[in-house]
Amino acid sequence: MTTPNQIAPHAGAVDRPEPGLRRVLAPNPSPMTFLGTNTYILGQGEVAVIDPGPQDAAHMAAIIEALEPGERISHIVCTHSHLDHSALAPELSEVTGAPIVAYGDSTAGRREDLVGLADLGGGEGVHLGFAPHEILADAAWLHGKDWSLQAIWTPGHMGNHICLAWGDRVFSGDHVMGWATSMVSPPDGDLGAFMESLRKLEPRRDRVFYPAHGDPIDTPQDRVRGLLAHRKGREAEIRAALTSGPATAPQLAKAIYTDIPPALIGAATRNVLAHLIDLTDRKLTEAETGHGLTTEYALR
Repeated sequence: MTTPNQIAPHAGAVDRPEPGLRRVLAPNPSPMTFLGTNTYILGQGEVAVIDPGPQDAAHMAAIIEALEPGERISHIVCTHSHLDHSALAPELSEVTGAPIVAYGDSTAGRREDLVGLADLGGGEGVHLGFAPHEILADAAWLHGKDWSLQAIWTPGHMGNHICLAWGDRVFSGDHVMGWATSMVSPPDGDLGAFMESLRKLEPRRDRVFYPAHGDPIDTPQDRVRGLLAHRKGREAEIRAALTSGPATAPQLAKAIYTDIPPALIGAATRNVLAHLIDLTDRKLTEAETGHGLTTEYALR
């Protein structure tokens, strides 16, 4: 994680975290994306681009310029289809002829009973027209000339989210990051699925995770366990707050998140709603009406 005393990489910067891997930083810093999206270039000669990033001409040029003479992009792989990850994919595919590979379109893997939730605000921007050329199912392999990736379906942040195992390394997308916890925002986010996906990663013995935002994670299993504990702690806070009586997600967020900037309270509220939906699924709370920001939830 970058600290105040470190110099943050600039947009368009290219570094080499290890042999066979390049990282290009996109120019989209924000409270939700940290320094920007990490676009990875895997392999040599015929390479894969992982998470091409936002639709931005300068970033497009930076990806092309990061290639060595004679290299070509053979695959464009998206961990999921939020706009900060996949928006550039169609243009990059058109220019290079490389197919777009993903778990599925933006509806794949989503929880259908939450689709009706609307007007929640915020979110990271779903790429509504996302249409991969090739589907990479859970546990399926994608092979290049000098690299191989295996998909690990990790829904939760988004239904079509996959992590990508490269030997003893994992491209963890937005599911596991070092600088912050992943956003889980209904209706595309599902906290129950997010926790199950973390448990799916926990027994692995990978050397490093390469997230889509922020620095590599050198102790990935410790981070996964920390994220599980963090979510369990947040759940305990919500349940404790509900001992005072029924409340809505905005009321609970205001009571629990007392130390965050006002600009982030909307994201915090959607996070609380995700917890309340999961608690209701597990019959630990009950909803006065259908799920939503105006719904009152009570302990069972």
